This record gives sequence, structure tokens and C-alpha cells, in this order.
Amino acid sequence: MELFKRILNLVRPYWLRVAIAIALMAIVGSLSGLTAYLVKPVMDGIFVEKNEVMLRILPILVLGVFFVRSICDWGQRYQMRYVGLRIISDLRERLYDHIQDLSLSFLERSSSGVLMSRITNDVNLLEGAVSAAITSFLKDSFTMVGLVFVVFYQDWKLASVAVLVLPGAYFLIDALGKKMRRYSKRCQEAMGDISSIVQELLRGIRVVKAFNGEAYELYRFDRENEKIFKYNMRTSVLQGISSPLMELLGALGIATIIGYGGFQVIRGQSTPGTFFSFLAALFMLYKPMKRLSKVNNLIQNGLAAAKRIYEILDTQPEIVDSPGGMELKELKKSIEFRNVSFSYGEGTVLRDINISIAAGEVVAVVGVSGGGKTTLASLIPRFYDLQKGEILIDGIDIRKFSINSLRSRIAIVNQEPFLFNDTIWNNIAYGNFNKSDKEIIQAAKAAYAYDFIVALPQGFDTVVGDRGVSLSGGQKQRICIARAFLKDAPILILDEATSSLDNESEKEVQKSLFNLMKGRTTIIIAHRLSTVINASKIFVISDGKIVETGSHEELLGRGGEYSRLYRMQFLNAVPQQSNETR
Repeated sequence: MELFKRILNLVRPYWLRVAIAIALMAIVGSLSGLTAYLVKPVMDGIFVEKNEVMLRILPILVLGVFFVRSICDWGQRYQMRYVGLRIISDLRERLYDHIQDLSLSFLERSSSGVLMSRITNDVNLLEGAVSAAITSFLKDSFTMVGLVFVVFYQDWKLASVAVLVLPGAYFLIDALGKKMRRYSKRCQEAMGDISSIVQELLRGIRVVKAFNGEAYELYRFDRENEKIFKYNMRTSVLQGISSPLMELLGALGIATIIGYGGFQVIRGQSTPGTFFSFLAALFMLYKPMKRLSKVNNLIQNGLAAAKRIYEILDTQPEIVDSPGGMELKELKKSIEFRNVSFSYGEGTVLRDINISIAAGEVVAVVGVSGGGKTTLASLIPRFYDLQKGEILIDGIDIRKFSINSLRSRIAIVNQEPFLFNDTIWNNIAYGNFNKSDKEIIQAAKAAYAYDFIVALPQGFDTVVGDRGVSLSGGQKQRICIARAFLKDAPILILDEATSSLDNESEKEVQKSLFNLMKGRTTIIIAHRLSTVINASKIFVISDGKIVETGSHEELLGRGGEYSRLYRMQFLNAVPQQSNETR
């Protein structure tokens, strides 16, 4: 019931349209009852009494009733369809916006395929419950009220016999509905898993083919696909049972009524018109009852989908603004880590980090893979929050700044360049669409990307494809650097920005990076030490701790961890002659 109330709360902004629709539904229900009632004067007045006045009036009256009923039915369908589609559109937008606000730690723990299924599959199922099911439920309920009134008005004793069938129908629908909701929930979960598997296949297709993993991927897909088949079949069995059982219950009631009602007509205790009016209302009553049993299937599917949707909407972001968040306008003095420790949940990644980076300084953080370099850099824009210690910008804890202002002062160039399936122009301008054409072109030139962009057939209007598939690695990285140029943030983080490039591409990218670093406080995260030799200060991280600090020459002279890494990368990279060739 709590979930159902939350769904109904979505309707509140559109209460006027819903009120109009409900009024029209009430008219439809009343006219449905009137249609059944008109059978009595038609039978008794025209066919039994042969009244010519009735013959002239009743056909026109019946036509008028059906005309008004049709107009009202169309009106309520339009209003409720509008409300249903508007609610679903709002909910889909709200869900998408909320997912963006969730913390990286949550998104990294969650399957992207499952989240996609929430926005697409689950929201579509909820649409069926809101726009179709609720509409049918309300309209058929009004229709049933009108027809039940006619039934009891015509013969309350006979109506009491018919009503005995209703409790059995209710308990049958309720029991079947609970089982269908359970199977629907499991089916939707399996659909989310399938979305995740397909997404992984498309992203990792090169690995799949290189390692002959097609059979294993097919096995994974078939396993989830079989679950969907099984749950859908169980739901279909329940749906198939509900309709015949409802018909059987209805036939039982009708057979009883025909026998009892016919006996009353033969005994002269009722007229043929009264009996056939009663029977017409009963037959008309059966149709909305049967529709309600089918609507119940949609509602159960929608409730299962709503539960999964609200599981996401009820998840609160871990990274939030502190009350009265300050605005970070510029970096004047330094970035400082004080006794910083961090863990993703299992095992400590960073331990008691104490470093200071002066404004305008170019520093590097180096170490073996898995040492905590990227994690350290990710803490500055608050992608994650600390468990211990604090990070200060100009002496102020970064948690006191608003998230938006903090991240607007930080530009990041990652190891894996990410481009959206959009034009090169929009990829450079991403997040800064208010910039002028001149500024965007200047950013491309500063990143040494302008020449290759204008050489493309569509130039800046070239659509790069999914993840920039139509461009080389160096070209993609230079577009990302142009994006960072355009942002013009005082703090720059270069996270292994050239490690995935070949030597030729690296030279081109390095030139654009040198341009980008000018006048900015730059933190270089690097595994390849050739990229950090000119840094004014190098922090060597090992097993989550800063073990050495100094310039390139100072660290080499100490013969410590940095010196060891340097020898591994440079001295051991030179092939040594064997004894046989000397």
C-alpha cells in the first residue's frame, strides 16, 4: 500500500486532468447502467405492449445515450493517457537525474546494464500500470457501480444471488496477483542482468574474440534468457488460468439467474422486460469484471517495476554539499593533504598522506600500479569522501565548498580518453556550451587538434561515433585536452594522460599538455617516469604511503624506491648483450 500511495502521489500535479477524467468516467458508468435499464422499456413497451410512441422515442434515446457515452469515453481516455505519459516522462527524467547525482562508489558497485533496465524496461512497465491499468480500473469500477445499481433496482433478490459469486472472484484475483507480482519482479531482474551482459559483450568484443570466449558469453546469455522464459511462462500460466476461472464463475452465476429469473417470469412475478434488462446489465457487468482481472496483471507488473525504481530513487548520494557551501573562486596558496587515509570498504588504500602543493606548482605522483595514485587524485574533486584527515585548498577543507564550485575549478585528463557520440565541437564544448566559437577554436589550436579536425570531411561537425571510435587514440586525447583548455580551471589533474599512446602520438599529446599546464597547479599521475622528469616535486607512493619526496635528480641520488622504479623502466629496457655475442 505504501508503494501504491507513492505512485498515486505522482498524479497530484495533474489533479485537474484526473478530476475531469474521473467525472467523464462517472458519466460513462452511469450511461452504461442507463443502457442496460433501457432494455426494459424496449422489451415491455415495444415488443410486449406494441406502443408506437415508445417506438419513436426509444431508438433516438438509445442513439443519444451511446453518442454521449462515446464522447465521454474518448475524453477520459485522452486525459488519462496524457496524465500517464506525463507521469512516466517525469519519472524517467527524475530517475536519470538522480542516477547522475549518486556517488561514484555506488555507480561502480552497480551494473550499468541493471541501471539502464530501470530507466527503460521498468519505467515502461510502470507506464502500463499508470496510464492503462488505472484508467481501466477507474472506468470499469464506475461502470460496475452503475450496472450494479440497475441490477438491484430491477430485482434485488435476483441480484443478491448474483453477488454471491463476487467474493470468490475477488479472492481468486488477489491470490493470482501476488504470485504474478513475484514472477514479474524476478523476470525484470533477469532482464537487467541480460542488459548488463549485452553491454559487456559490446564493450569487450575484442577480448571475447581474442580469447575465443564466444561460447562462454553465449552460455551466460542463455542462462539469463532461460530464466526470463521460465518466469514469463509461469506468469502466462497464471494469466491463462485467471480468465477461464472468471468465465466459469460468471457462467455459474448466469446459469443460476436464468433458471431463477425464468421461473419468476413464468409464474408472473416479473415481466420479460425486467428480466432481460436485468440479464443485459449482468452480461454488461461481466465484461468490466473480466477486464479488471487482466488489469490486475498490469498493476502487479507495474508495482514490481515501481519497487525497483524506488530502490534507486531512495538511495541517497554519499557526496553532498555541506549546509551553506562556500564558493571556490580561485587557488591562491596551496592544496594540502593532512593525515589523509582512505578505504573503498575492504583494505586501506591510502595511509596518513601528508603533502602540500603550492599554487602554480607542477607536481607528480608516481609508483607501481595499484599503489593508490589515482585514488589520491580522485579525492581532490570529491569523487569520494575521506574516512580520516582532510584536504585543504587555501587552508579551507574542500568539504566546505559546494561540489559544483569545487569541480568547476578542476580540469581532468584521464588515461582513457572518453568522447560522447556527438560532434567534435560539442565534445570540446561539453560542460561549457556558453563559450564563444572563437574560444572553442582557440582551445582546439592550443591542444594541437585544430589541424586534424579541419582536415576531416565535416570538420568540427564530425560525429566521432561511440566512444570516439572514428578517431585515433592521440586524436581523442587531444580533443579531451582541448575540452580541458576550454574549461580554463586553475587546478589540472593529468591521470596517466599519455600512458596508452604510442611514441609518435605521445609526442603530439605532450606538446598540447605542456601548453595546458602553463600557469596552472598541475598534478601528474604517472607510471611512466619519462613524463614526470621536469616536475618540480615528485611524490613516490607505495602501498598507500608517501615513501619519498623530491625532484627527479634528488630522488635518483637517494637510491630509494624512485631510483628502483627508474632503473626498472630505463636501464632494464635496454637489451643486454649475451656472452656469446660479446
